[in-house]
Amino acid sequence: MTYEGWILLVASLAGISCGITGCFLILRKLAMLADAISHTVLLGIVLAFIISQSMNGLYMLIGAAIVGLLTAFLVQTFHSSGIQEDASIGVVFTFLFAVGVILITLFAGDVHLDVDHALMGEITFVPWDLVKWGPLPELPKAFLMLSIVLVIDVVLILLFYKEFKITSFDSSMAAAIGIPVMIIHYLLMGMVSITTVASFDSVGAILVVAMLIAPGASAYLLTDRLSIMLILSAILGVTAAVIGYYGASWLDVSISGSMATMNGIIFALVFVFSPTKGLISKKIHYKSLNSN
Repeated sequence: MTYEGWILLVASLAGISCGITGCFLILRKLAMLADAISHTVLLGIVLAFIISQSMNGLYMLIGAAIVGLLTAFLVQTFHSSGIQEDASIGVVFTFLFAVGVILITLFAGDVHLDVDHALMGEITFVPWDLVKWGPLPELPKAFLMLSIVLVIDVVLILLFYKEFKITSFDSSMAAAIGIPVMIIHYLLMGMVSITTVASFDSVGAILVVAMLIAPGASAYLLTDRLSIMLILSAILGVTAAVIGYYGASWLDVSISGSMATMNGIIFALVFVFSPTKGLISKKIHYKSLNSN
């Protein structure tokens, strides 16, 4: 595959993985928790490196999953204790991210890991960071990680689709009929964590947040069915990645920044022109009601 092809493929895989997991965050009103986890997983990555002295992707996923679950647990604990959820997220997010930055400075200054890389990613280097896995030819590490994580996300969603759906729309009813609400919640947080770290190295934390939230938010405005929302979110994530890449090439700007911007533009267009929930359709509906 060509250099450009690998970049588009990796960005598209990130868009799909983040898009489908982000839908459940949107429905649960946990959008800002995605922002927190996408930053705090930096601590998990650094700790995985310090302990293993390796940048192996498996160690990164394990470290990120643990810290992602820790983030969700601390936010939930503080919120249950009476602290507002947004304040809980703000405190946990800034503290864990800051600890990760300090540990990078102290113990990971000589490796391919720094704060700028964590925030913006290095998607242009994806085609050159190759690994050999079993009988397969040398392939980009980001492609393999994102492919594996996407398979894990899809399998978990298919296996627990009913549980994810019910707990996302009505957690009280889910608990009443015997669904383990907290287990499903932390399962989702684990999915968000591994999806984030799989995308982290190539696209950076800023684009991960955009991909987790914007496609799902756009899809939410286009349909009332969860299954369709998941599909639309994946499509919109890929669309933003592809158009963002070519926009960055044309303007000679940051690829990750361009993709994140395109996610915002797509959301703005959907917000205005959505056939059922868009700004224009709502105004037309209100006018028709007033005229009657």
